Amino acid sequence: MPNNWKKYKLNDIAEIVMGQSPSGDSCTNNPSDGLPLLNGPTEFGYSYPTPVQYTKDSRKKSEVGDLLFCVRGSTTGKMNFSNKVYSIGRGIAAIRGKNSYPTKFVKYLIDMHLPQMLNVTTGSTFPNIGKDDLNNVSVEVPDSNTAIAIAEILSSLDDKIESNLQTNKTLEEMANALYKHWFVDFGPFKDGKFVESELGLIPEGWDIGVLGDLVNFYNGYGFKSGDLLDDNIGDCYHVFKMGHIKKGGGLKSDGTRSFVQKSKCNKLENFILKKGDLLMSMTDMKDKVSILGHTAIMDEDDKYIVNQRVGLLRAKKELGIDYPYLYILSNSVPFLNDLRSRANSGVQVNLSTEGIKNTTVLIAPKIIHEEFNKIVLSLFEKTFENAKENQTLTQTRDYLLPKLISGEVRVKDAEKTVKEMI
Repeated sequence: MPNNWKKYKLNDIAEIVMGQSPSGDSCTNNPSDGLPLLNGPTEFGYSYPTPVQYTKDSRKKSEVGDLLFCVRGSTTGKMNFSNKVYSIGRGIAAIRGKNSYPTKFVKYLIDMHLPQMLNVTTGSTFPNIGKDDLNNVSVEVPDSNTAIAIAEILSSLDDKIESNLQTNKTLEEMANALYKHWFVDFGPFKDGKFVESELGLIPEGWDIGVLGDLVNFYNGYGFKSGDLLDDNIGDCYHVFKMGHIKKGGGLKSDGTRSFVQKSKCNKLENFILKKGDLLMSMTDMKDKVSILGHTAIMDEDDKYIVNQRVGLLRAKKELGIDYPYLYILSNSVPFLNDLRSRANSGVQVNLSTEGIKNTTVLIAPKIIHEEFNKIVLSLFEKTFENAKENQTLTQTRDYLLPKLISGEVRVKDAEKTVKEMI
């Protein structure tokens, strides 16, 4: 430990406010009904939350800039920042720096000490961290000026990651808007002739088909449980599971972590994922269907291999159709409603291969799909570039964080590295 690092308790450099739930009858989904309410990480984004409830009976609040820290349940330790004043329920603590230590530094300090903090959680099924547990975490920290510099370095990386995520969201919204204009509202084709179909009026010359006309479909491979690893021991594929598919669709790169050695994957070339492959969730829980039928796009080659109960869709392309159209289509409400109507329901809800392939789709003339691809393919390629950059930024942040916090890497050296990156 460098000479200017000193030992403290967390409460020496941070103030901790434990949340308290408002009365249940005061909670609504109406934004005009008081303060936005946070109960846990279901509202969390990468940096900031998106509230879904509101209350006029707020009992504990976060302030702008506070660290929001989950203190209950299986997601204990998840964090976000408070971008406005929130009412915080009992599953959340608001943490803010004090004695000249910035809140962002406290966040990175907690990141480093999180395993130690989780070891003191109480409750086997629903672990909890109490205020005393947080206050008494032992930390070693530099002077506040150095802490400010460390926070600025690390947060510049996080800010760039957040910026890329927002850019990708905007690009996907643009692609969705164009899809709706062309293939739902038929905006460019309104002056032409329309004909009746099982999907309603469609432009003359367009067809109704099934998803199997557009894609080659494969069921994911059923690995033996003994072949799956919790850690990457080298020369492994990441195993793509349903946990990598977001609610509403999209790739969750920090989803389930499971690996398989490449030596165990002989003759499984068809299951090794390529950029542009679509992955579909084929199973969900009956009482809480949230990802059934939704898809994610793979954004890199040869890193993942697909697991069972995930469907792999590859565009046939003969009709001018590529993955952007298929991705937007497969996450649209009409498509999902049709798809899920053929699901087999038990304790779990399951989609069959035939049920997926027989989902009704609209097929425009080849030239229209090709024109659509010319516009939207570049948007998706840009999201892939941003996702790859975010991987590098995340790896750099995770490398620098413990070394800066411990004093192993000098601030000036880290500043130079980060400036070269962003």
